[in-house]
Amino acid sequence: MKERARVVVIGGGVGGCSLAYHLSKLGWNDVVLLEKGELTSGSTWHAAGLCTQFNASLHLSRLLMRSIDLYRGLEAETGQPVGLHEVGSIRLASTPDRMDEYRRARSRAKVLGLPLEVIGPQEIVELCPIVNADGILGGAWMPTDGHIDPSSVTNALAAGARARGVEISRHTRVTGLRPRPDGGWDVGTDAGPIECEIVVNAAGMWAPRIAALAGATLPIVPLEHEFVVTGPIPDVAKLEREIPVIRDPEASFYVRAEGDGLIVGPFERETKAWAVDGVPWGFDSRLLEPDLERIEEILLRAADRFPAFADAGIGRIVNGPDGYTPDGRCLMGWVPGVRNLFVLAGFSIFGIVFAGGAGGYAAEWIVDGQPSDDMWEVDVRRFGPWAATPPFLVERALDVYAHEYAIHYPGEERPAGRPLKTDSLHERLQARGAVFGFRFGWERPLWFAPEGVEPADELTFRRPNWLEHVAAECRAVRERVGVLDQTSFAGYEVSGPGAATFLDRLCANALPGEDGRIVVTQMLTERGGIECDLTLTRLAPERFYVVSAAATQTHDLDWIRRHQPPGDDVVVEDVTDATGVLTIAGPRSRELLAALSNADLSNASFPWMSARRLRLGDVPVLAMRISYVGELGWELHHPIEHLRSLYDRLLEAGEPLELVDFGYRALDSLRMEKAYRLWGADISPDHTPFEAGLDRFVRLDKGEFIGRQALIRQREEGIRERLACLVVEADDAIPHGSEAISTPDGRIVGYVSACERGHVVGATIALSYLPVDLTAPGTVLDVDVLGQRCAARVVEAPLYDPGNERLRS
Repeated sequence: MKERARVVVIGGGVGGCSLAYHLSKLGWNDVVLLEKGELTSGSTWHAAGLCTQFNASLHLSRLLMRSIDLYRGLEAETGQPVGLHEVGSIRLASTPDRMDEYRRARSRAKVLGLPLEVIGPQEIVELCPIVNADGILGGAWMPTDGHIDPSSVTNALAAGARARGVEISRHTRVTGLRPRPDGGWDVGTDAGPIECEIVVNAAGMWAPRIAALAGATLPIVPLEHEFVVTGPIPDVAKLEREIPVIRDPEASFYVRAEGDGLIVGPFERETKAWAVDGVPWGFDSRLLEPDLERIEEILLRAADRFPAFADAGIGRIVNGPDGYTPDGRCLMGWVPGVRNLFVLAGFSIFGIVFAGGAGGYAAEWIVDGQPSDDMWEVDVRRFGPWAATPPFLVERALDVYAHEYAIHYPGEERPAGRPLKTDSLHERLQARGAVFGFRFGWERPLWFAPEGVEPADELTFRRPNWLEHVAAECRAVRERVGVLDQTSFAGYEVSGPGAATFLDRLCANALPGEDGRIVVTQMLTERGGIECDLTLTRLAPERFYVVSAAATQTHDLDWIRRHQPPGDDVVVEDVTDATGVLTIAGPRSRELLAALSNADLSNASFPWMSARRLRLGDVPVLAMRISYVGELGWELHHPIEHLRSLYDRLLEAGEPLELVDFGYRALDSLRMEKAYRLWGADISPDHTPFEAGLDRFVRLDKGEFIGRQALIRQREEGIRERLACLVVEADDAIPHGSEAISTPDGRIVGYVSACERGHVVGATIALSYLPVDLTAPGTVLDVDVLGQRCAARVVEAPLYDPGNERLRS
């Protein structure tokens, strides 16, 4: 084994081998892969090898397509067989809502150029003659899906990596990780030490134990997954072609051919977590004890759907553990708080089909600084330390497993593991009818049910039960005044003699020129993509207050700290947990504050985009005059211990002003009426501020900042697409994101990034990146909504108060 390498990859499963393969393809061949056993001896070796490209996320569907495309050509490239059976797959539907789910998937597939058809029962039987189609309304047919041999494809990836110079050291266990002063690592192993620049934790179920060696935590827990393998079945053996992989979501199982027999894999409601405190190092190429009783009910359902299975003998039962995260998606990216430690792990049972594409994107991330597609949905920084606490992690992971085949509706909020983080208003808001959502561990009010209305979401792809109540909240904010608990906001203080110089290099906008002034700014990648979107307030010449979204707390803080210069000239402090935030918005906001303060709140004294310290009653607040709803309003940042007291004072003072509570769903509607951008939906590292229509927040003439050169090049060359605002003629069902947008002649030109009903302007509003020549107001397009082509028209944005007169009032 080498004594030094550029990259050390820990883990020889399909994920680690895929990453090593892709690093070498990008020219990084000074790579050593360490595997404590044999290749594939973790979760990879007992996987069922299913390869599907069906996913509710457009970006992750693209990742899965990349995997299948790689596997198609891998055998020819490496000379190693991979056992790919591209037999297609069918997802059955026996409820109308399931058919709606597949219609949404078909629209998403059009964007990707992915073959997906919604077919009827007769076509299903023609494709799979051994299925009993009783009760089936239809299905989603994906002809390029299938299954692959897990060990073969892993060894093919390893062969490809070796051919380009990667060293693979088997039977070599990592025993220690020690950071070096130069930012690299000393990796201790039972075969001797190795020095490297970058460590990649691709250790699968063992990833949390490897992370712990570096002082980090990862939210991964192994869960048991069983499937059964039959002996030969005459009805299967006599078929002229192999059956597609069949999934029956309502019965919660999958079926695929295995020679002349079948593999049947249930997703039962009551699986078990295993080795919560850490998987033993020696658990290689081993299985857990079968528990046939646990899956018996689902096997009986499978026998009803496949009569040939009812009479088949079970040849063996495979019960193997797979690492799950709290949301079922893998962990990828730079581990926050640790230099040069990357993670690629936590694939659950989908490691085989995810690994090809994930290894490619991970290699791009390491080599080029960012992946070629938005990977936020699998970014390790979407979680904080709270996600790795065993009670929460286990409960959420078990829920993900149990609902693997459940319909995932727009706006769905799973209850498992909640509440986790609540502020002091939680019970009070609940008593006032709040229906809560979950974001970065926090409970946040989504909407408020009036008296006599059950405070609960009724999930649907069509008109939801909360729509009229959110509409009432929106009108109240536009006409009077509303209050929203935004304590989940992330907040950081950046201070010190070098703070201004440091932030100026990170931000595309110019810093506030005076104490008490606020700017909206983006932080960019070297390619000019939007990495962070936040507000920045200058509290003093050497002290700044940075506010970002709850969901990006770890992400944004990590981005800032990764660029923090050494020494004590810049201090970055996370003040999120010490700060409460109440937002008030609406034309009566000034009256509300005036009832609690003697301060001069006039425009002349307290203009838009400024901040002042006030006392509201006896509560000290940093009042920031900024509004994400497009109305006169303030964010009231204050010591969190005063949150309940401040809320009560606002309620009392607001009673004669008809103050209302409003939630995040109203906030989403109101921000869309103003065409305000939301990171993770409309803006991301995939697009620059120029493409997103955020030119006003970029100051190219202020001096050098990260991404500036890329923006200069783009301005010289011109942009090819721009974020446009559309009004969609949809009522019963509105788009929720990723729906295909086409010209009237059927040419796909984009997809919906975000969409909400604009209750005050009376329109369904969508945002989408479109070719520049299609962004002129008046351009007529179509949006595919549940299989229906709905007319859409590009409009001048924003639809509400385009002159910002309300904000500045």
